[in-house]
Amino acid sequence: MTGSGSAKKQWHYCPQLPVQFSPLFRRPLHARAVLSWFGRGWFPLSERLVILFLAVVSWFFFHPALIRCQVFQFDWIAQIFLRNTVLMFIVAGGLHLYFYVLRGQGDECRYDARPLAENSRVFTFDNQVLDNMFWSCASGVTVWSAYEVLMMWALANGYAPVLDWPGDALWLLLLIFLVPIWETFYFFLIHRLLHWPPLYRRVHYLHHRNVNVGPWSGLSMHPLEHVIYLGSVLIHWLVPANPLLIIFHLQYFALSAATTHTGYEGLVIDGKNRLRLGTFHHQMHHRFFDCNYGGLEIPWDKWFGSFHDGTPESHQGFLSRRRLKADQSGG
Repeated sequence: MTGSGSAKKQWHYCPQLPVQFSPLFRRPLHARAVLSWFGRGWFPLSERLVILFLAVVSWFFFHPALIRCQVFQFDWIAQIFLRNTVLMFIVAGGLHLYFYVLRGQGDECRYDARPLAENSRVFTFDNQVLDNMFWSCASGVTVWSAYEVLMMWALANGYAPVLDWPGDALWLLLLIFLVPIWETFYFFLIHRLLHWPPLYRRVHYLHHRNVNVGPWSGLSMHPLEHVIYLGSVLIHWLVPANPLLIIFHLQYFALSAATTHTGYEGLVIDGKNRLRLGTFHHQMHHRFFDCNYGGLEIPWDKWFGSFHDGTPESHQGFLSRRRLKADQSGG
């Protein structure tokens, strides 16, 4: 079912509305609804499973032995940086190639059918895609790799608590499952901070130049925002980890930024959405700016009055709040 009325006029495509939060915080708690929500978030095919697969492959075949990480050396650091660069091009580049160059799905399930910007002085190189690729790779992959190097060094030297493998396999699986929930918790807090006017004007504005988003937009950020956003992994100075968990944690934050900014609801095959990708609630954040700061696992936006569920009624409420805020600022 797609949106109708004013919602349909605002968007080329609307998913089923209203946008719903996870049932995890509803009362009374319905265990079946919670299990169904999280089950659909992982199975049968999801961005989470794809990224977990990439993390496992990275760990087994393209990662330096932990003992090598005891001392900072160019060879193993370069190995991590090169692998992460390749992954960024595989995920963000592959999605861009399929959806925007080859037009493999046309505009089916595309939220905003306007073309990505070209010949626009808003962007570095006057081109949205080149701008996004530059900031994603030159800054994003560099900061991502630097955090991974730091955490591997900390694990190798015993400065950060280590999960035993395979003895702590169940704890590892639990922590992998919790990474997306931690992402929602952490992202809302730092995102609201980044919308604080002094930080927004100097840092977050770079990401928000993307009003209409594509796969390369997700990690297109100011270097300081990369430091803050990917700094989520520093929780593993307290929460035990092993190399696989560190790799998955960082790849989830970096690569899911590309998938959630795809601009399409998902990959449609034989008339069905086989792989969910772009999130509509975050697409609305890029369009409307001051709503939907967080994700859907934890209802931060609902608790703080910044949620837009995509319906015409919700949009009218959003506009009323915006006018009230403008009147208060003017007063």
